[in-house]
Amino acid sequence: MRYLLLAIAVLFSAACTAQESVEEATTKAVEAFLYGASIGSPKAHDRFWAEELTYTSSSGERFGKEQLMSGMKDAKPKDPDNVKVWYGAEDIEVKQFGDTVVFNFTLTAEEEGKITKYFYNTGILIQRDDRWQAVNWNATKVP
Repeated sequence: MRYLLLAIAVLFSAACTAQESVEEATTKAVEAFLYGASIGSPKAHDRFWAEELTYTSSSGERFGKEQLMSGMKDAKPKDPDNVKVWYGAEDIEVKQFGDTVVFNFTLTAEEEGKITKYFYNTGILIQRDDRWQAVNWNATKVP
């Protein structure tokens, strides 16, 4: 009986550790993307959004990666000292389903050191090519 309890404890511990590492990895991926979005980096967008992306904006517009990327073809990332709005993530919730994650969070927009806007965001992330990419994204402006 003692060995059975030890085996269950080890299995439970391994499962918790795996979940923590997925939470950490997806959180790092989203935070890296938000930094890239803040500085206007096309590379950050291209890396984070999957080719089959469906994005539903806070205004209700739905589009894919090609349309999203078309607005930044010739864009150059800003110097961080010249960034007007920094994006961040609060209240992160990660739900893992195999190699797929539902990533819920509150997106913040910070201007001049003060958070001025909040958006509820939900992303469906998949793991491929040693990275997490969003295949679906929904944004809702918090009134």
